Amino acid sequence: MKKIEKVGLIGLGAMGAYFVPGLSDGLGKDLRIIAGGERARRLRENGVYINGRKFDLNIIDPNDRPEPSDLIIIAVKNYALDKALHDIRNQVGPDTLIMSVLNGVDSEEHVARAYGSEHVIYSLMRISIEMKDGRADFDPQKGYLCFGDIKNDPTALSENVSAIKELFDRCGIGYRIKPDMRYEIWLKFMGNVGENMTCALLGTDFGMLAKSPDAQSICKSAMLEVVELARAQGIGLSKEHADIQLQRLPALPKHNRPSTLQDLERGRPTEVDTFSGTVVRMGRELGIPTPVNEVLLHGIYTLEQKEALSK
Repeated sequence: MKKIEKVGLIGLGAMGAYFVPGLSDGLGKDLRIIAGGERARRLRENGVYINGRKFDLNIIDPNDRPEPSDLIIIAVKNYALDKALHDIRNQVGPDTLIMSVLNGVDSEEHVARAYGSEHVIYSLMRISIEMKDGRADFDPQKGYLCFGDIKNDPTALSENVSAIKELFDRCGIGYRIKPDMRYEIWLKFMGNVGENMTCALLGTDFGMLAKSPDAQSICKSAMLEVVELARAQGIGLSKEHADIQLQRLPALPKHNRPSTLQDLERGRPTEVDTFSGTVVRMGRELGIPTPVNEVLLHGIYTLEQKEALSK
């Protein structure tokens, strides 16, 4: 079985931070953080703080040409994916695996177009991580990474999936391998569209979403539009999945705010186009009405414009 020894990580926000403690402790300098320019300078000078611990990491400029990485994890925002795919080019070899943990339903397709489907590992993350002043704080027991091929046989995992499993076991990184990754990605997408977009538009955290029947009504309506899109493509989501998602709200960290709201509050670009934007575009292509996501999309666009015009 192949063994993964060198890992490249691009993106040190909330999702990237999940991997750093385990991979840094397990691989040392063979964990490479791909970053250039001012970002690289800050990381070299200041390190990163995750759950109160400082990590001084091995920073690799995108123009450097080290020995290829065995695995590259892409953990940037969706709007930065094209640049990330360009910046990892010098670390991709014939056998490099690429795991894109981005939100949404199509980042793996972008990776496959750039480097070939044989390099792609499907993945998603279900964990709430709050970023503040460049520091990440989260409970690794309250969330997980899910990865695998598009279809997985739990009794006979592929060589690529087995190699990543061995790496994560060795480094103490929590994960799950599910039999149908396409279904899992769409299930997460449904929840993200409902929760992330609703909280962003209303300016509220998960705690308020869990308490407010009115906020939950918006959230559920947005999720049901995703259900209809999934069913039209043969993906087994249903109304019951939306109900279950709402029932799980009280278990989320009540003071945490989803990523889109955090981005709005800090004047950064959001991923609204990845969430409600994707729903609206797919709805038009498939002839399925998506009025709730139309409102969420244009409402959050307006909030972005409001922030820009106030400067």
